[in-house]
Amino acid sequence: MPEITPKSALEIVTVAALSDNYDFLVHDPVSGRTALVDAADPAPILDALSERGWTLDEIWLTHHHWDHIDGAAGVFEATGATLTGAKADQHRLPPLTRVIEPGQSFDFAGHEVQILGADGHTVGHIAYYIPDAKALFSADSLMALGCGRLFEGTPEQMWGTLSRFAALPGDTMVYSGHEYTASNARFARTVEPDNTALQNRAKAIEEARAKGEATVPSALSLELATNPFLRAHLPQVKQALGMTEAPDVAAFAEIRARKDRF
Repeated sequence: MPEITPKSALEIVTVAALSDNYDFLVHDPVSGRTALVDAADPAPILDALSERGWTLDEIWLTHHHWDHIDGAAGVFEATGATLTGAKADQHRLPPLTRVIEPGQSFDFAGHEVQILGADGHTVGHIAYYIPDAKALFSADSLMALGCGRLFEGTPEQMWGTLSRFAALPGDTMVYSGHEYTASNARFARTVEPDNTALQNRAKAIEEARAKGEATVPSALSLELATNPFLRAHLPQVKQALGMTEAPDVAAFAEIRARKDRF
């Protein structure tokens, strides 16, 4: 019988860029293949690759905003890595090698990468979910203690996105695109001031940021317990909003509107 090579654990490295962006390197140590999720600025990405002796093979883009794609050309020129992005966003992304749509999947070094629709922040936003790595790269859709501002999409679209993510296993790690968590925590406490889990998380975030530590990624289970945007359907949250009888999406829209004014 042929020898079966066991699937390796992926290494995921957070790359800080610009003032508060995060890109992510995904590395398979057996094959040596490496992917990059979003590309804000080529310099820190290329430095992170060089420090580890990794060669970049693929770039996976989540959406068209400049702070997630402006580094793609420089990274491509330096590495020749292929570019993957959403069909719906193709007209406003760098030239793509592979065009994908929600519901599809592809293989990365023996790991299935699922494409999840993530409309809301923008229309055409996608997320990359690797089930066996328990990793969701959500960029500016679901964020640590927050969600992306609705620049193009509707509350219905973003609530659908968040509900889709909420159904994933609780031990999924959420790799979101920005270090907004401290501000998000301050807002979240205005919605649920008596949420003990949120109070504890806010304290931990404050301590982490004081030491210059990242608060991304975060466990989905923690988001479900503390993130007001994932909790808009709960009776206690609706009561706090004064919207006891409101549809879930209306409660979500109210939380998003309050955050926009915060």
